[in-house]
Amino acid sequence: MNADYYDEVLNIKTGGNQRGFSSSFHYHRYEPTPYSALETLFAQYELKNSDQVVDFGCGKGRLNFYINHLFQSTVIGVEMNETYYQESVDNQTSYLKKFKNNKDKIHFHCSLAEKYEISPEDNRFYFFNPFTVPIFWKVINNILLSVEKSPREIDLVLYYPSEDYIYFLENNTSFELYKEVILPGFYEHNPNERFLIYRMV
Repeated sequence: MNADYYDEVLNIKTGGNQRGFSSSFHYHRYEPTPYSALETLFAQYELKNSDQVVDFGCGKGRLNFYINHLFQSTVIGVEMNETYYQESVDNQTSYLKKFKNNKDKIHFHCSLAEKYEISPEDNRFYFFNPFTVPIFWKVINNILLSVEKSPREIDLVLYYPSEDYIYFLENNTSFELYKEVILPGFYEHNPNERFLIYRMV
């Protein structure tokens, strides 16, 4: 299915990529995860309505609305770009006109990822290679500190995972690779076209 189809079903607008670049080299340009990739991921990796998913670098909120619609999970988008944050809030208004019962399960924050305060209920975290390793390290450290205070199972979902992210997780944390989901037709030409899910129990 193409993006226009899902955007219409969800009553949102999430197409397009970022024009230009972020003012900080630590933060990468916005690009939404393709709906076709999300279909493949969630055919093999299920969420529960009790899960609370944080999307770092959420852009216009595509992942958030898709997950909420599919699993009724609580979703939180963290976006540093004020323009994209506002577009995600506008999309939230449109989405809730069609799916009124989900009002309390969708939240957006205009914030740097490392400044987002991890909630004890946050247990699934999504990264589409949104920033450099120093920022990733700070975010993971925030997650680990939260888990120390409130022990729980944590999943990190990485799309198009960088070797630096993988190296850091496997050599500096207790996260272990739980599942790999490759994207047929794309992975054969580009080994980055996959999801890696790391879990800490």
